[in-house]
This record gives sequence, structure tokens and C-alpha cells, in this order.
Amino acid sequence: MSADTEFEFEDGFTRRDFVKGVAAFTASAMTRARDSTRGGRGQSAAGSSPVAEVPKRGLGKTGVQVSALGVGGFHLGSTKGQDEANELVARALDAGVNFFDNAWDYHDGVSEERLGNALRGKRDQAFVMTKVCTHGRGKDIAMQMLEQSLRRLQTDHLDLWQVHEVIYYNDPDLIFTSGGAAEALLTAKQQGKVRFIGFTGHKDPAIHLRMLQHGFPFDTVQMPLNAFDASFRSFENQVLPVALEKGVAVLGMKSLGGSGEMVTGGAITAQEGLRYAMSLPVATTISGMDSLAVLEQNLEIARGFTPMPQAEMQALRERLKFYAGDGRFELFKTTKKYDGAVGREQHQYPTSQKLPA
Repeated sequence: MSADTEFEFEDGFTRRDFVKGVAAFTASAMTRARDSTRGGRGQSAAGSSPVAEVPKRGLGKTGVQVSALGVGGFHLGSTKGQDEANELVARALDAGVNFFDNAWDYHDGVSEERLGNALRGKRDQAFVMTKVCTHGRGKDIAMQMLEQSLRRLQTDHLDLWQVHEVIYYNDPDLIFTSGGAAEALLTAKQQGKVRFIGFTGHKDPAIHLRMLQHGFPFDTVQMPLNAFDASFRSFENQVLPVALEKGVAVLGMKSLGGSGEMVTGGAITAQEGLRYAMSLPVATTISGMDSLAVLEQNLEIARGFTPMPQAEMQALRERLKFYAGDGRFELFKTTKKYDGAVGREQHQYPTSQKLPA
């Protein structure tokens, strides 16, 4: 579907409504950016003026404010060790970043453990999210995974618990079946072990739309959003408007392709890619940062963030349209490369060693 194509859903919500919403979001974000610049905690090198913090945004209907930039959990497990993870988390917090992503299966639990250790004595400063990796298995497995995640993260509750990698076409049926993972989400929320619930996925907008059609009380939905997506199996065009209309907070991810392919392939700069993604009407853009250098690069973009004008966003989409058309920079949509081992096993797909692409 073209980025300029008018579409209408059953409730009459159109792309024109979406564009109006984006414009309102942009004006609001620019105001918050100016306020953040005035009220930042840090000082400049000369000590004469405050350094802007990463701005905060509302998380849908929850009433919670989260940072416009989030720290990706998988890459936290790719840092050199616990010391570097501690420093990365500390610097992120000091810059105003409070959103921390994770998942039960990232690096076989190492990512959760590193975040838990890094947040010792700082848990109240962070919005902690992790994901449950049932992949078709039932509520009991999900609740066991929750307890393991809580132990690794050294906390008695999660701020957000999401179903991980809803990427197989029968996943919605498995999640919402009697005794499925959806029941675990509700039980955990009722027990006070999680504050909010959601789901994630990166494969096909149609799967996300099926999840959202169930009328389930999701607080959040996570999806790939980047400058290439608008021209290929577009979550921006197909899913983002639906989530916004339903009041479900949107968490963006894969702004640079998952492993920076969009930048290393020479198609876009890190600043262009991250700024585009953060300019969409999302609560946060989760970015993988496996080193202090990458963190500082992203903080430079996110501090005192000013949204990209709509005309500039459209010009970027047009510039990338040819390269976006075959999915070469969105391998998470077109290949198995970014599909986790647990999901592959449960759906009886070959491992990444046997099927690397």
C-alpha cells in the first residue's frame, strides 16, 4: 500500500485522521522538547547551561510517562560484560531514559540478569518491560516464565509484560485459546505482578491486526517502524493507525533494521533513521545499544528531540522507496534471521544454524 493511499477502517477511521493525529503529536512533542531543554538535570561541559534530557511521552491510556528513547534488551546482553551494562544503564538513566526492554529468552536469560544487576538501588527510576516466550504453549508455562523473569530482574513486579514474537500466522489462535498466554497476562495483572500488558512482533502487519481485533485489553503493542517500512508490508500504514484509534500505546523498534543494516548498507544515516522513527506518534522507540559509543550516539539524537517535519519524512520515504520495495533492509520481515530459537523450536522450524537466512 502506498504511503499516500487513502484507507478506511470499519469505524470510519481514515489516513486523513491519522495525518491529523501525527500533526498534533508533532506540535506536542516540540513543546515537550523545549520544556525538556529548559529543565534538564545535567550540565554542559562549561557548567553554564543545562543539558537537555530525553523527553517523556504518554504511554497510551496508562497515565505513565516513558522516555521517547528506550534501551533494547537483546543488545544489553551483547555488551562486553556486566560492568559495561551497568555503565550503559547508569548513563541512560542520567540522560532521562527510563524505558528498558527485555525478554525471557534474550541470551538465555543473561539480558534480564544484566538489567536486574544494573538496576540495583535504581529500580524506582526505571520502567521495566520484559516478554514471555510461550510460542503456543499455555498459561502455566507463561506464569513459570514470569517468575523466572522476576528473579532475574530482581524485582517483585514488571511495569510491562508482553507476549514475545507474535510472528507465526497461527499465533493469535494459540494465544487466545482457552488456557493460552492471554489468560496469563490477565492473571498476572490481577495479581499485581505486572502493571500493564501487550504483545510484540516483527513479521507481518496482518498478524498484528488479528491480535488487535480480539478486543483484548492490551495496553501496548510493539512493532517495527522505520523509514523503509512505509513502502513494504507497512506497520506504519496498516497497524499504527488502528492501535492509536484503540488507545493502545505503540512501541517502535528496528528503526535501523535490527542490527544497523540500513546504516551499514549506506541507505540512511543513524540520525535520519532514528529521528524518523521517533517522529512517528509512538510512546517510545526502542533501540539496540550494545556499547557506550552507540548509546552516546543515540542520546545525542534524542536529547531535546525535535520531530522531523512531515514534508521531510515524506521526502525520505520517497528517497528510500526503491530500496524498501523488496525488503532487503527489513530482513526481520522477509527471512528467519531475526526469529528467536524458542519460537522456531515450538513451530518446528530449523535452527538458525540450519536455516541462517
